[in-house]
Amino acid sequence: MATFKVFLSSVQSEFANERASLREYFQTDPLLSETFEILLFEDIPPSEVPPDTAYLERVDQADILIGLFGLEYGIEGGNGISPTEKEYNRASDTNTHRLVFVKEAEDEHRHPKMRQLIGKAQQSLVVGQFNTIEDLRSGIQTAMVDYMKVKRLIQTGGFDEAICQDAKLKDISEQAVVTFVRSARRARQLPLGEETPVEDVLTHLRLIKDNGVTNAAVQLFGKNPQRLGIRSEVRCAHFHGTEIEKPIPSLQVFGGTLFSQVDSAEDFVLSKINMSVGTRAESVRAPRTYEIPVEVIREAIVNAVVHRDFTSTGNVQVMIFADRLEIWNPGRLPPSLTIEKLREPHGSVPSNPLLAESMFLAEYIERMGTGTLDMIRRCRDAGLPEPEFRVDDMFKVTIHRVLTRERILRSRPRRRILGRMPSPRSERIRARDIRLYQPNVSASGSNDGQNAAPQVPDKYPASTLQVGNLIRCLDGERTRAEILQRLGLRDRSNLTKEYLRPAIAEGLVEMTIPDKPRSSKQRYRLTSSGRELQERLRRAE
Repeated sequence: MATFKVFLSSVQSEFANERASLREYFQTDPLLSETFEILLFEDIPPSEVPPDTAYLERVDQADILIGLFGLEYGIEGGNGISPTEKEYNRASDTNTHRLVFVKEAEDEHRHPKMRQLIGKAQQSLVVGQFNTIEDLRSGIQTAMVDYMKVKRLIQTGGFDEAICQDAKLKDISEQAVVTFVRSARRARQLPLGEETPVEDVLTHLRLIKDNGVTNAAVQLFGKNPQRLGIRSEVRCAHFHGTEIEKPIPSLQVFGGTLFSQVDSAEDFVLSKINMSVGTRAESVRAPRTYEIPVEVIREAIVNAVVHRDFTSTGNVQVMIFADRLEIWNPGRLPPSLTIEKLREPHGSVPSNPLLAESMFLAEYIERMGTGTLDMIRRCRDAGLPEPEFRVDDMFKVTIHRVLTRERILRSRPRRRILGRMPSPRSERIRARDIRLYQPNVSASGSNDGQNAAPQVPDKYPASTLQVGNLIRCLDGERTRAEILQRLGLRDRSNLTKEYLRPAIAEGLVEMTIPDKPRSSKQRYRLTSSGRELQERLRRAE
């Protein structure tokens, strides 16, 4: 006997073939037929049909509502609302589990009210799109299986629990395990010492199963995870404008362990956004502030990496635009969560629990279901709009930036600053060309407003944004580790490549022991030009 009831909601005339096909599918599929009973309005006997209430009563009886949204809106009642929208609203009000599939089409071809209904659903739980009946069946089957897993009707391990057939214990990096243990002891009081054998650490973390190394062990501590099974990566791109356009100014692909991917992606974002440095009146050490809170960036990236669907051929994508940061994750919310629930207190439902456990022990996540709420709060506190969450073919997070005049200028395909055109390849302006500008001053220097130069920001960063951030925070003689901490970075190689080398080449920073670049006693300090620039930048702030 079926355990759960499924109500199929759609405009009957538009989706007549799909409705008939899905009825047959639920009734004949060996797995679905044993678990689900499908309810359709047209199957209600005529004698039991009070038109305005029967279909809503069926919604009330259902455990799941499947909505098919296409071009038509349906017959509007006296209040201007179609039965399809009424069904969706009733399911929302009663907290019935909802799955929405949108027929692929250009928006201008849809009824205006259907566009609004799709927009309302996209704020919460759109599962996916479909073009053919086969697409629809496939998407519904996946969603039903996910639902049964959550209800514990199917007992099966996830990706992270499965044994990686190509991996042996020798493929696990001892140094990566030691680094993890050191961090987990400090952060979560892990009861293991750094001298604990690798096999014992993995056993404690449940990352060895039936004498085999699990996928989670490889992804967390593998010497070369991308050569063993799933090729998981994080692709990071920076665009000057507000759209995805080629050529891409900056594109990097980060592999390695999941810890390394998170650290590298976070540093990539921090190197592309603005940072300001406060005064020592605020604290013993001059505080740094990024335009997007670091905790928000880290939470979004960690969630994408840890909760991704590793069976998908897609990868996590991190994209920085002039007005926003977008992070795309090949995965979906579990059936027990909706977009609405992400904005209110909710439990933690990790897609990959073994990965999440190790990330928790290393203090990358809190494992309390508070991550999205913390992101919302921190963005509010920083004066930014709340992050946006949505699900279509991927789970997507949008974090807004303040669109400054500088970024408006940089978003233009071609721009001229006081008659100079930055190199289209690197878009750098040398240190000697850094100036503080006044609005409405023409290129000739006149101040009459006639033939005025384009509006530009009151200050312009150093040759790159990374160098500018380095100049702002550097004082005295500092080690690499101290500079990493001051910038809030984790990746030492990124610090060298994107910050120190360019600053040294510009004559803004120098080494205290230039003849021995790799010396353990090496420190970095500002040159006279660097100090002058730092003072000008701080005055401008």
